[in-house]
Amino acid sequence: MTEQTKGLLRELPSVDRLLNHPKSQPLLAHFSRDYVTQKCRETLEELRRAIQNGKAVPLGELREESILKQVEGRMGSEGAPQLTRVINATGTILHTNLGRALLPQAAIEAVCRVGSSPVNLEYDLAEGKRGKREEAIEKLLVELTGAEAATVVNNNAAAVLLGLNTLADKKEVIVSRGELIEIGGSFRIPEIMAKSGAILKEVGSTNRTHPEDYEKAVGKKTSLLLKVHTSNYRIVGFSSEVDLAQLVVIGEKHKIPVMEDLGSGALIDLSQYGLPKEPVVAERIRAGADIVTFSGDKILGGPQAGLVVGKKVWVSRMNRNPLQRALRCGKLTLGALEATLRIYQQSLNLVEDIPTLKAFTRPLKEIEEMGQRLLPALEKKLGEGFRLSLEDSTSQIGSGALPTEEIPTKVIAVRHDGIGAERIAQKFRHANPPILGRIKDNRFLLDLRTIFDPEDLIPNFAEG
Repeated sequence: MTEQTKGLLRELPSVDRLLNHPKSQPLLAHFSRDYVTQKCRETLEELRRAIQNGKAVPLGELREESILKQVEGRMGSEGAPQLTRVINATGTILHTNLGRALLPQAAIEAVCRVGSSPVNLEYDLAEGKRGKREEAIEKLLVELTGAEAATVVNNNAAAVLLGLNTLADKKEVIVSRGELIEIGGSFRIPEIMAKSGAILKEVGSTNRTHPEDYEKAVGKKTSLLLKVHTSNYRIVGFSSEVDLAQLVVIGEKHKIPVMEDLGSGALIDLSQYGLPKEPVVAERIRAGADIVTFSGDKILGGPQAGLVVGKKVWVSRMNRNPLQRALRCGKLTLGALEATLRIYQQSLNLVEDIPTLKAFTRPLKEIEEMGQRLLPALEKKLGEGFRLSLEDSTSQIGSGALPTEEIPTKVIAVRHDGIGAERIAQKFRHANPPILGRIKDNRFLLDLRTIFDPEDLIPNFAEG
């Protein structure tokens, strides 16, 4: 270690000197002493390492005022929420990486209400004793789907796990090879099944499965027939599958329950809005499924949750499973979910009250008119050298729902002769709030289908 290095290290003040400096008093007035002390230590350690590694550190940066300014900066960046608002102009409506469905206003208000005061989460006000936390959700789901009973857990994968563990622990579950899907994040149906304790018994082939494949596979250890809606891919061409009605007949013949994992799941028929039809939960119940599971934060447009509806005998068993407690929802989720389901029960205009449905069904003319108004303002904001145009394109639903379907949309294409699409995308990501688009054919595109306030796409760039 050189004498110069030793000299610089000696210039570093102690933590006590920093804490006793007048400039530290505003920090100590707003934050705990332990927290300020820790940030002082971290800042001093960074400076110490820089000096020891031979980095040129000016003496001015080693004064107490300068170090405390660094401490303040560190605390400011750490104090900012890590989950921050972004503008979704990617063209994927239910973007998993961006939190999927936007909550209806009623659900947002419910979260604030139940989060800010005690609530009767598990308290029966009429009887004055402990109640059931899922009771309100069960009543709504039973009414909306026609099922005998219902329950809720924290996501659809958890619902599948709970169902498999309850109905088929250490027993066989028959499922078509063509339905052994990966549901995102590298989570696969066979892996969830293995964790549940159920024994997977595959039948058929990837592209073709027939009723006799199930018939031949049924044995003394068979406890469940599982059907998985392949919502995140489609097999076309030479293919066939066993539909739910056929599977129910086989289940009834052998007295084996049938469970269907719908993945996204819909409470209404989307075809009435010109969209391809997704399986409607009530229709699956009428078709005879004993248990149906689906998501709360996809097509339904509510919070993340795994919804379970079906025959009372099976749902009751699931509710008695100790796993149900491990997978249960908290009051914020239940409040938001109840509010969302009440919209489905009572609303005169679902597509206005559920933001997800509003984005799905938004008229193309409305999107185009907004784009025409937005174009000159955005050109002015970006400045010289940028070329913008309003163009036709398509959006996708996302989160594995209707993977082959695209919805017509309008995009603003942003070009610059001296700046590539990646750098333009980076520039927009660094706006406040960040604006996320997509790149296609070396052009940065801002999809307008999910943009309802044009001001959201006027970027606020940091100075410099």
